[in-house]
Amino acid sequence: MTRLHVFDMDGTLIRGSAAAVEISRQLGLEREIAELERAFVARELTPPRFAALACELWSGLTEEHVTAAFEDAPWMEGIREVWADIRARGERCAVISLSPDFFVDRLLTWGADATHGSGWPAVPFRATVDPTAILDAAAKVRITDELCARYGLSRADCVAYGDSMSDTELFAAVRVSVAVNADHHVRDAAAHAYAGTDLRAAYELVR
Repeated sequence: MTRLHVFDMDGTLIRGSAAAVEISRQLGLEREIAELERAFVARELTPPRFAALACELWSGLTEEHVTAAFEDAPWMEGIREVWADIRARGERCAVISLSPDFFVDRLLTWGADATHGSGWPAVPFRATVDPTAILDAAAKVRITDELCARYGLSRADCVAYGDSMSDTELFAAVRVSVAVNADHHVRDAAAHAYAGTDLRAAYELVR
């Protein structure tokens, strides 16, 4: 039976960090992004407002910064191997993240069948963020349904991997879920849980 494996990125594929943090590190803006992240986790900022403020913060962002942030991020071990095994088994893998699409889409070169990130203006920024293009927790469910329709699957055929509250709606919608380095809120909602540095071990829980 074909399945769709849906991966979150920040905190799941990237260990203990996020695209916004890694990008800000390249710009020397760690303190500023930490404050935005704190407010976001406390739900003082909506995803569109967080994105708008981050876009202002990154006014000097270049493609070189994005490349360095992607390459230097603390990725889980074994991502390419897991996705290669999924595809060799005739299954599908996708990444859905609230982070900017210009960062998330780079994972296509690692073997993901599809990637979906929030819609941001092209780098370097010449426009502001469109709030309607910024994803939220509900969007993860909507996009998963769209991918299922594309591949001829249902929610019952999906495996979701995530770490944070933005993943709980998707965890509730699909039959199988894996909490990866997650707090108790997400672990309690998941069918399986893994803590560590190797995605291959998390994948083995459902393989």
